[in-house]
Amino acid sequence: MNNTYAGKTIIITGDTRGIGEYLVKRYLSKGSNVIGLARSNAVLSSENYRHYCVDITDERQISRITKEIKLDFKRIDIVINNAGVASMNSTLLMPYATASKILNINVLGTFIVSKEAAKTMIKQNYGRIINISSVAVPLRIEGEAIYAASKAAVEQFTKVFAKELSPFGITVNAVGPAPMPTGLIAGVAPEKIEKLVNSMPINRLGEFRDVENAIDFFASGSSDCITGQVVYLGGVS
Repeated sequence: MNNTYAGKTIIITGDTRGIGEYLVKRYLSKGSNVIGLARSNAVLSSENYRHYCVDITDERQISRITKEIKLDFKRIDIVINNAGVASMNSTLLMPYATASKILNINVLGTFIVSKEAAKTMIKQNYGRIINISSVAVPLRIEGEAIYAASKAAVEQFTKVFAKELSPFGITVNAVGPAPMPTGLIAGVAPEKIEKLVNSMPINRLGEFRDVENAIDFFASGSSDCITGQVVYLGGVS
């Protein structure tokens, strides 16, 4: 069994679909205790899996949950801030409510979960926080101004928080996946996705295994000298 994950306690946000659901299944198979946070109900059931139906922008609830996790599992080893929303629309046509939702979930949700989990990680002098960004940041995709701005904020948060936590044995890094066949691109015209994929050095949609591989790198205990980094997939830089 992979010693990186056996017996570890892992928090995954947005765990009920897409990348999050895939990661839950994978880490359960590796012997981890997995805690999922999402607004929708759990789709999986396992002895070592606990799901909280919660809004990750609710600081009071997240604080309560992380304290409960600490009490029950004694530690929090890894946090994967996967939850995110997107909307591809011209900036001039973007409703305020949609922009607010994107910024709140993508930025404030990442901030709140990271902050509350880090309080436990500091006491154990160990932790891995892995945030999910996007190639939308470096590619500056038309129609994704607010989404790209939210992920750029996540990247800056990653880099600054990494400095703040480095004295405590905690690393903070980010992975920027290429477009993947998940709900985030479900409403995007196929020709736009094709154009985007063809603009990348690696001309294919991203796969769950790509994200898994990058997360494994940052989550490894031997990656204790790597923090504040952002790795884009698909050959994007």
